[in-house]
Amino acid sequence: MTPICGWYAGIARASLVTPPRSDVAVHDKKRERIMAVATEARTDIEIQNDVLAELNWEPRVQRQDIGVSVKNGIVTLSGWVDSYTKKWAAEQAAHRVRGVKAVANDIEVRLPSSSERTDADIAAAVVRALEWDALLPADTIDVTVTKGFVTLEGAVEWQYQKDEAERVVRRLTGVKGVSNLITVKPRVTPWELKQKIEQALKRSAETDAQKITVDVDGNKVILKGTVRSWAERQDAERAAWSAPGVLSVDNRIAISY
Repeated sequence: MTPICGWYAGIARASLVTPPRSDVAVHDKKRERIMAVATEARTDIEIQNDVLAELNWEPRVQRQDIGVSVKNGIVTLSGWVDSYTKKWAAEQAAHRVRGVKAVANDIEVRLPSSSERTDADIAAAVVRALEWDALLPADTIDVTVTKGFVTLEGAVEWQYQKDEAERVVRRLTGVKGVSNLITVKPRVTPWELKQKIEQALKRSAETDAQKITVDVDGNKVILKGTVRSWAERQDAERAAWSAPGVLSVDNRIAISY
């Protein structure tokens, strides 16, 4: 039989060998549980109900005019609205719902007679809107209009300019849809792009640049490292998107409290 004193000594030795769990480890476990709950599978009925609720919450659309069906997490929107802006707003509302994998926007734009415009009128309005927007190089953007559907082509230096051009056009009366084919072509090399983003992170009061690494693959930026909060993570991503020529940002930054 093992003496009692020897048994206690064995426990003492084991406690010395096995280090106590740190606060960081405990937090990591809690974070894993939170992420598991956040990413748990949701039924199509739950997603459908949440999309309907989000459409009711969205002031730019009339919920009664839009139908919602869900299959395997893919949302299909149907019905009709009286402007392209409302169709786009409904699509964005559906994308905001947790569990949605994709959105098929089959909503039809039915313009009232007072909003009907000829393609020539719409094209002229688009050109004027692009010219009047101080953020856009209108001379590098080509416009084509077919039966109310606007196609934008050409090249800009910044992603925000591509987004801005579409935002301006989709709000115009008479527009039924927008196809944004504008390309982003930077005037800087990937190495210069990396330097610009790193410098922007160092200037930011919200981020600890020393804990963030920046990799550039063509027009794609990859962010890695750790930050102290979600807001700091988002600020780093905004800095990356603000660089010229960025087409995508892969944000792999982890949050470590």
